[in-house]
Amino acid sequence: MTRKQKKTLIRILVAAALLIAVSLLPDIPMRTHIPLLTESVDGAPNYGYALLKWPLYLVPYLVIGWDILWKAVRNIGHGQVFDENFLMCVATVGALALGEYAEAVGVMLFYQVGELFQSAAVGKSRKSIAQLMDIRPDVANVERDGQILEVDPDEVAVGEIIVVRPGEKVPLDGVVVEGASSLNTAALTGESAPRDAAAGSELLSGCVNLTGLLKARVTKEFGQSTVAKILDLVENAASKKAKAENFITRFARYYTPCVVFAALALAVIPSLVTGDWSVWVHRALTFLVVSCPCALVISIPLSFFGGIGGASAQGILVKGGNYLELLAKTETVVFDKTGTLTQGVFELSALNPAPGVSEGELLEAAALAERHSGHPIAQSLRRALGGNIDPDRVTDVQELPGYGVSAMVDGRRVLAGNEKLLRRENIAFQPCGQVGTVVHVAREGKYLGCAVIADQTKPTAPAAVQALKRRGIRTVMLTGDSQAVGEAVAARLGLDEVHAQLLPGDKVNRLEELLKSKSAKGALAYVGDGVNDAPVLSRADVGIAMGAMGSDAAIEAADVVLMDDDPAKLARAMDIARKCLGIVRQNIVFALGVKALFLILGALGKTTMWGAVFADVGVAVIAILNATRMLKTKE
Repeated sequence: MTRKQKKTLIRILVAAALLIAVSLLPDIPMRTHIPLLTESVDGAPNYGYALLKWPLYLVPYLVIGWDILWKAVRNIGHGQVFDENFLMCVATVGALALGEYAEAVGVMLFYQVGELFQSAAVGKSRKSIAQLMDIRPDVANVERDGQILEVDPDEVAVGEIIVVRPGEKVPLDGVVVEGASSLNTAALTGESAPRDAAAGSELLSGCVNLTGLLKARVTKEFGQSTVAKILDLVENAASKKAKAENFITRFARYYTPCVVFAALALAVIPSLVTGDWSVWVHRALTFLVVSCPCALVISIPLSFFGGIGGASAQGILVKGGNYLELLAKTETVVFDKTGTLTQGVFELSALNPAPGVSEGELLEAAALAERHSGHPIAQSLRRALGGNIDPDRVTDVQELPGYGVSAMVDGRRVLAGNEKLLRRENIAFQPCGQVGTVVHVAREGKYLGCAVIADQTKPTAPAAVQALKRRGIRTVMLTGDSQAVGEAVAARLGLDEVHAQLLPGDKVNRLEELLKSKSAKGALAYVGDGVNDAPVLSRADVGIAMGAMGSDAAIEAADVVLMDDDPAKLARAMDIARKCLGIVRQNIVFALGVKALFLILGALGKTTMWGAVFADVGVAVIAILNATRMLKTKE
């Protein structure tokens, strides 16, 4: 509990104790000629009773309500008249004037209880986001002239060496040049399992070094680092309101003056007809207390704020409440392929040796022939072979652009490449018949077989697609890869549609067609990670980027960022969004329904000031408690 919340709680307890104490005081009959009150003792007007009770009740009233009175006066001075503070002041001061002392104090008391509930709920949500905000490092240990200096992360230049000791936060993005350790990436990705880091590993700011000492070369200035961008996104998230929040802002702007003038009319017009000013002024004040819109004004933004906080605790960064609302209405999810549904890493998926040739012989010939190539296909073959390759075994390497490579391996000519290479050399071969990048291998004019290299799908991708389909969401994939590869991945994952061989501009055109096919109230989300995805992410109703390995351009253009690149988090994000929107709708219907009922009852004189207190503060507390359900977003 914060210091401010503790002070509010103490004020509530003190005011409640004083209210009870004053209420228990015996009535002392006194007759004067100062008509302050309409109460009576033994059937006769008790004018002096007011002189005794007024100052006693005024003490708890000021203890609990002085800040509301001050806010109302200050806001009126700033031209902001019709707000909840003004309504509370008019209603309670009027109740005091009518002699409804206990009710006046009670209204202020329960209003502050509602404010305390709101503060506690917002604090809990802020705590979830604070765990993300706590990733900001205070200092960086930079190595300069053989010494380790503690400096502000802003002062470290790209290319400098930083030292990260066990237990410290990584202050800047970089590449490990020395040391090995485990990293806690929970603040960035929501994943509790530590990740290993060694020389050559990418190091993201905001992670916590768990075990060994690491030295890393800085690759980005602090302002461009992962942690700085995440903090900026979180800090700006609240500025983007959902339509429901904007509705409440507009609603309160017109609603409040309307009910104030309606209460004024209720007090004056019937009183002029009947002459019974006391009854109708009391009803008007009750009407004002009921009309206070704090239940809506507080609970709806709190619901969206709680949704953003609950999502961030699971490694899903939502840049604003408006995107939560769109996520809840998503009908179609469009995926990029490489790096989104697949790992973006080529690996050997199959070996098809010719008769009389072993798989090991085929793989060794291919990997040795590709010994000096930096192409991802060549790297995947060398990884599959494993171990150290003796460079002396490979000589006379020739790159054959558009065909493959030729090399002397152990003194024998080996060819590794596509079908065009074998046809050019008049070597008979069998078509592979498998999807992926096919590397045919021949030695001394004899066909050895083929190796199939394919981008591996992410382990959670099939489950992610199925989870979306169970929620009634259409799934589409747009890829620049070949039609055969795209269809194979789509079939493996169970996607509804696939459009392949698309350039970045083609992706935008295809997305435009998909946007036209959705319903008027529905939304389309695009999920991608590459630089070429930035235009499509911006054009979609909701752009979702992969945060761990995604490009800076994609993350900047996106509205939602999955910090651990796990597509399975998509369904979770939509569940959070749908739950959030459901709670918002419940609060709107409940608050307006109860208020409408009690406004009618108040105007007819069928409810007391205590009923008005329930219709105002009680409804607000219930709506706030309902909104706090957004803070419980379990995995």
